[in-house]
Amino acid sequence: MAYSEKVMDHFSNPRNVGEIPDASGVGEVGNPKCGDIMRMYLKIENNIITDVKFKTFGCGAAIATSSMATEMIKGKSVDEALKVTNKAVMEALDGLPPVKVHCSVLAEQAIKAALADYYRKIGVDPEPIIGPIGDCEACSCSL
Repeated sequence: MAYSEKVMDHFSNPRNVGEIPDASGVGEVGNPKCGDIMRMYLKIENNIITDVKFKTFGCGAAIATSSMATEMIKGKSVDEALKVTNKAVMEALDGLPPVKVHCSVLAEQAIKAALADYYRKIGVDPEPIIGPIGDCEACSCSL
């Protein structure tokens, strides 16, 4: 399985790893069947994501997609972060092998789960804004 240089870089040198103790929103997504679990922490001030951290338990592609997703939303508005798709994450990493596409889906879902938590904390129903948040149902990882 061949990975792009960007995937290898984000796997070997992941950006924004860690936790934010007083996070504005925390989201966790994953599938215990494949073992990929992502937790994303957001610090939001004046509708801008001023800081973002992640903790991912999973394969190299899961770590790389988490790292890239955090880079893509840091400094962006909540609305801009909501528009980040798994396709955009994959393109930013110069692609992923087909069996690892689900990792980029998890990265998108982790952003949405953290934003949903943020909306709940400020008293806003996240469902109409974000929609349903799913997990890695079409998981094709080897067990």
